[in-house]
Amino acid sequence: MTRCVLCGELDSGEYRCRCGGPLQLDHAVGSIVDESDVWSSHRDYFPYDVSKEESLGAGNTPLIKARGLSNRSGTNLYLKNETVNPTWSFKDRGTIMGVKRAMELGHERIGTVSTGNMAASVACYGAYNGLRTVVLVPGDISQGKLGQISIYGPEILGVHGDYGDLYYESLELDDIYFINSDDPYRIEGYKSIAFEIAQEIHATHVIIPTSSGGSFRGIVKGYEELLKNDIISHLPKFAAVQAQGCSPIKLAYEEDGQVKRWKDPNTVAKAISNPFPPSGDAVVNKLKELEGLCLAVDDHDILEAQISIARDGIYCQPASAVGVAAIPQLMDHIGRDSKVVSLITGSGMKVDVRSSNVDTVTLDGLRDRVSR
Repeated sequence: MTRCVLCGELDSGEYRCRCGGPLQLDHAVGSIVDESDVWSSHRDYFPYDVSKEESLGAGNTPLIKARGLSNRSGTNLYLKNETVNPTWSFKDRGTIMGVKRAMELGHERIGTVSTGNMAASVACYGAYNGLRTVVLVPGDISQGKLGQISIYGPEILGVHGDYGDLYYESLELDDIYFINSDDPYRIEGYKSIAFEIAQEIHATHVIIPTSSGGSFRGIVKGYEELLKNDIISHLPKFAAVQAQGCSPIKLAYEEDGQVKRWKDPNTVAKAISNPFPPSGDAVVNKLKELEGLCLAVDDHDILEAQISIARDGIYCQPASAVGVAAIPQLMDHIGRDSKVVSLITGSGMKVDVRSSNVDTVTLDGLRDRVSR
């Protein structure tokens, strides 16, 4: 059973509550076993056991002190380097749990709606587990991203239409378990990021690039579970950061209202440019509850931050750099002795592995095409 994060009602649906809100498993209760692998050491906190083979090596990523950025900002800045996961992004952590849920329910087909990182992740773990995989991507997706996705052999559909609508359309497709951005089991996998950070340092601030809101929800939930189980004594301050060219959560946070559809997204940080984030209201509510921060940064600062991160040893995608780009805005909230963690969500390397053939369809024709 899962619970709606908006209305609080128990709901056994696969994707969303009857009220329209995203679903979440109740907080886990357990202890931590003294093992190095996060899936083993925190097994009480996950809905499924995960072996090293099943994880393909996902998780247990390095937390790196950014020397140059720390010196320039006057604070202790750490980068959680998710580029070293199997498909080069943090999405693998959530995909593991989503795939295990799909298999438990008996699904032979899985899918996702993605601008790139999650598509590659679901295609990878689908191939590994012998599942047929359908990936729905924007019709204008880059060839570099398609190269990585296509090598795993999924059916790729480039859909022309509103990307925000595509998420909701996918939930109506039959016989496919869609492991989308805020699938409740995907959220469970993202908790592992919080567990790993907490094992290494007592972070005072955790900065999270935010698009659909799933990663933010998962990381915060992980920390909350550690607090409820007396593993940590207090929560860090959380900051959700978006790109100015697509910042519907930031707008709702400032206006103290519901997230509204963002018109004409335009940013270099395409991996976080969801115009209508399905967990947007949940993120705003949690930020208000925990007195968190919500910021937006412009493309110039994003690209400058991407270069600065590279000079500290990590080549990340522009979307990953928004957290570091926001640090000047955060300095009024960060002391010199603070320990600040910024999540580096994915790699800057999106290589054309081979040419790929992609069918394109409209939203209206999507159901007929997938049902073949």
